Amino acid sequence: MNDDIKKPRRQPVETARPRTRAYVLHPVSRGDAAAMERAQARLEEAAGLAAAIDLTVIGKESVRISKRVPATLIGSGGVQRIAEIVKAHEAGLVVFDCAISPTQQRNLEKAWSCKVIDRTALILEIFGERARTSEGRLQVELAHLSYQRSRLVRSWTHLERQRGGFGFVGGPGESQIEIDRRLIDDRIAKIKLELETVTRRRDIQRKARKRVPHPVVALVGYTNAGKSTLFNRLTGAEVLAKDLLFATLDPTMRGRVLPSGRKAIFSDTVGFISDLPTTLVAAFRATLEEVIGADVIMHVRDIAHPDTEMQAESVHAVLRELGLGEKVERGLFEVLNKIDRLDPAARERLLNQIAQSNATRVAVSALTGEGCDTLIERLDAILSAEAATVEVAVSLSDGASLAWVYRHGDVVDRRDDEEYAHLTVRMDAADLARFHDRASKLAGGIGAAATRH
Repeated sequence: MNDDIKKPRRQPVETARPRTRAYVLHPVSRGDAAAMERAQARLEEAAGLAAAIDLTVIGKESVRISKRVPATLIGSGGVQRIAEIVKAHEAGLVVFDCAISPTQQRNLEKAWSCKVIDRTALILEIFGERARTSEGRLQVELAHLSYQRSRLVRSWTHLERQRGGFGFVGGPGESQIEIDRRLIDDRIAKIKLELETVTRRRDIQRKARKRVPHPVVALVGYTNAGKSTLFNRLTGAEVLAKDLLFATLDPTMRGRVLPSGRKAIFSDTVGFISDLPTTLVAAFRATLEEVIGADVIMHVRDIAHPDTEMQAESVHAVLRELGLGEKVERGLFEVLNKIDRLDPAARERLLNQIAQSNATRVAVSALTGEGCDTLIERLDAILSAEAATVEVAVSLSDGASLAWVYRHGDVVDRRDDEEYAHLTVRMDAADLARFHDRASKLAGGIGAAATRH
């Protein structure tokens, strides 16, 4: 063979990583009637969480327990029965849709010869796979380390093992668990410092937006309620929108001009879920501060979901944890999404309830666009309702300032004299403050006296 003719290089063949086979359990107390009613919906949600990270769910069941067993949670009979299922289906993972202690986890892994995780670990795993920005990854790592730190007792069963000291003091050296805890604490402290920088940057961005007259509308809701689909529909954005739990982790902001001519900034945020780990709420606080500072919180609900009321209460619980309890009590702007999935009778009942209700609620289908025009009109009305009617005087020679007032307010009357245009304007508090700021900078170019009606 001619040595000058090179053989084609064989390209590496990419092989798909084998998917872990998982069995999902939702423990429910026999004496808890409310939990028994929600058991099936919670089980389906847990299976959906498992599927969200490409686990192959080979089975799922609600396990009824009379009392929680400290060693294994579900009792010896349940442990033996599930051990046979795990062995028969060659499951490599069992997911508990609840919190389990490190001791319970260790005992169950020994009994079933497979990995066992709880709901918190599963959600952390999903967040770890979905985070795309450096900020998102930092937030997930912080939550994961906080979770790991509380479970070091499980990771190191040989607590008597000591790392030898230098002998200067004469006492024992650090144990392995103490070393691990110190390393985790150091990393947590470093991440918190980095996230403080993120928080300061977001605060600067929010202050910059305050100088521009655009109210912020934050979309919140249970995971998979359709927030990103609605966000895309309202703003023309193209953020990831899938029928998948926690499809969105990193926040996105887009602007839209409302019918009144006012521009609003819409913010798509991470979805909430029942029993959301407190470590995640704390870690994602920098991101969720977009919700805290929003002018309007738009609560997007999957109205076709059988457990929609429980989902709504879970969202309210997280908002209260963020210090927004007062807004929750006053009533959020509710967007009842996915009406395209309702049967005609249920749909008619819902529309009648909304028509007879004084609450701020709009029924829409983000997928088809039905009701979205009404949603925008209602949102515009809410923002306009916060406006005050004021009298302002603007120099006729200052065309730029006159244009500014017309662009940011609703001029309902105008009277001109030789020097000034005397305007009666409906303007919200933020725009009015900007008007005064603009007037002071122009040093009398605008008559900034404003009288409220």
